[in-house]
Amino acid sequence: MIQSISIKNIATFDNQGVQINDLKKVNFIYGANACGKTTISNFVHDSSDSKFSNCSLTWQNDLLLKVLVYNKEFRVKNFGKGKLNGVFTLGEATADQIKEIEKKNDELKIIKAEGLQKRETLDKQKKIKEELVNSFKETTWTKVYKKNEIAFKDAFAGSLQKESFKNKLLQEFENNNSLLETLDTLQAKAKTIFGEQPQRIDEISQISFDKIVEIEANEVWKRIIVGKADVDIAKLIQKLNINDWVNQGREYIQDDTCPFCQQKTITDDFKTQIESFFDETYLNDITLLKELKQEYNIIALNIINELDRIETNQKAFSNTKLDVDKFSAYLKTLISQNTTNNEYLNNKIKEPSRSIQLVPIKVQADLITRLIKQANIEIKKHNEIVTNYATERSKLIKSIWKYLIEEFKTEITAFNSQKSGLEKGIENLEKQRNEKLVEYNKLDAEIKILSKNVTSIQPTINEINRILKSYGFLNFEIVPAQEEGFYQIQREDGSVAETTLSEGEITFITFLYYLQLTKGGISEEEVSDERVLVIDDPISSLDSNVLFVVSTLIKEIIKNIKADTGNIKQLILLTHNVYFHKEVSFIDGRTKFCSKTNFWILRKNDKITTLQSFEMDNPIQSSYGLLWQELKSGGIKSNLTIQNIMRRIIENYFKLLGKYGDDDLILKFETKEEQEICRSLISWINDGSHSINDDLYIELQDRTIDAYKKVFKDIFVLTKHEGHYKMMMNLEEETI
Repeated sequence: MIQSISIKNIATFDNQGVQINDLKKVNFIYGANACGKTTISNFVHDSSDSKFSNCSLTWQNDLLLKVLVYNKEFRVKNFGKGKLNGVFTLGEATADQIKEIEKKNDELKIIKAEGLQKRETLDKQKKIKEELVNSFKETTWTKVYKKNEIAFKDAFAGSLQKESFKNKLLQEFENNNSLLETLDTLQAKAKTIFGEQPQRIDEISQISFDKIVEIEANEVWKRIIVGKADVDIAKLIQKLNINDWVNQGREYIQDDTCPFCQQKTITDDFKTQIESFFDETYLNDITLLKELKQEYNIIALNIINELDRIETNQKAFSNTKLDVDKFSAYLKTLISQNTTNNEYLNNKIKEPSRSIQLVPIKVQADLITRLIKQANIEIKKHNEIVTNYATERSKLIKSIWKYLIEEFKTEITAFNSQKSGLEKGIENLEKQRNEKLVEYNKLDAEIKILSKNVTSIQPTINEINRILKSYGFLNFEIVPAQEEGFYQIQREDGSVAETTLSEGEITFITFLYYLQLTKGGISEEEVSDERVLVIDDPISSLDSNVLFVVSTLIKEIIKNIKADTGNIKQLILLTHNVYFHKEVSFIDGRTKFCSKTNFWILRKNDKITTLQSFEMDNPIQSSYGLLWQELKSGGIKSNLTIQNIMRRIIENYFKLLGKYGDDDLILKFETKEEQEICRSLISWINDGSHSINDDLYIELQDRTIDAYKKVFKDIFVLTKHEGHYKMMMNLEEETI
């Protein structure tokens, strides 16, 4: 069945258009002439026409059925060529043959119902899967992409949309075998690789502290350096502990005068003893002290200068790999230690007999060496990246995705598990549905073969002629045409009657032909096809008695549709005739609502069509009451529309009275303008048709709606029927 119809940007439908939703098995659409009914029926007949590019049609379960449309174009197409296509129906078939076809049709319905059930379940599972995928897509976007966008956006190139990012994450989860790295490592690499292409960095010169550490470890610093002990003077020097004092003073002995007391006390023997006390061993130790101190100072100064240079350069380098803060702290401590050691060394030189312990710089040296070594490792990695930029960038991107999928592993695993389960269920349902489809097509082909063997166009001829005779159409009938498979309309004398039929006769016979077409098909294969009927104003130009016949025939179709018998599955009926609408939609005296029926009204204001839905509540109670309801609505803005409504009210009401002629009413008005308006509204009461004055008046565009309303009201007031006017307009008694 058709579920909904959307009509936009065509004829009287603007870009907002109308949306006919929740179509049932039986649907009634009421609307005045020129409000868009035929546009709707034409669209349903051929929705592929380019002029309907902004319109849409939705089928239940996406299952398209054959659509048979009856409207003006159908009448022109089928009656305007002098002959009618033959309609094949079940004809000279035996009871057993018909029973067999009906049996298989019942089986076909069961298979179709089962197939539709599979389809509905399949659609539900697909919807659940779609919701699962959409939820996962939103979650990955929020929890993965947005969380890592700033640091790793370059790694997401090509996956910057929700759908593509979700797909990339799932793909990497299946295929990424990279080693897992820490977030800090990845962020550090990202700073190097992403953005501008990195440049090569020179390694930091490694400083050797081996020699200075070796000098510090020399035993000479701890050694107590004194003179020879077996010299006579040694006892006195050692007793007084004046080794260093005597040694320093020894340099001032020039002759026999003592440099301390300035007396002639320096004898050759004393000199000999002094020199003997400070022998070669002593002198060698002193020389060693001086040499080591000098070497220590030079090496330390060079090291500190080099470290100062490294510190300055690395502080100025924005992409340094050295931990400059730690380096500066270690260097500051090293300089302080060196200053202290210099004081110790100077003291040792002055007083060789003292034992000193230098501050070891090995700890600081190791710390500095380690920092430089770590920096050079990072520099080497950086330079490898520079050398193999494209390769390293690709490796980094793979590593980033590896980190992301590991971090989101639980959610991805759960999603894949649920999705896999749903896909297996969907696959199984599709398999079952396809099996039902194969079964359906096989049985449908069998039915078509059976139908082809027992179908004929003669039953259609017989049925149309029977109805024609039943309702008084005796001067013509349907007969087979000379060309096989066609009908033609023939007079009693054998002449072709097409050109001499009245409009009403043409309409009636064409509609009877349409009804037969709904029961059969143009070919034998179409006889059993399920179908949707769209009937647009079938009672145009028909007499009231024939109108009743048409409504009776359609009501029989409606009855079968509601009972789900036959191959007609849905009816959409459009009409402008209130009486016909009421008659054909009537159920019985007790039943007011039907869950299988919906109602709508089309209205056109300011050349734009709008739609009002009434669902199961039939808005058409009586034609006369509806005319007053339209008049009261206040939405009428067309002079021609309001004039026609007022005409029909006056015709219905005053025909019942039957005592007023045109002039009787017209002359009750004083002004010529009011008389012209009155004439246009009542002119057919006596002669049953529009007068020339009325036709002329319709063309006058300067008349206002207020003028129509005043004259219309005055007709009732002047004829003493003001009470009826007030009742129908829901006015209070005192209102004039």
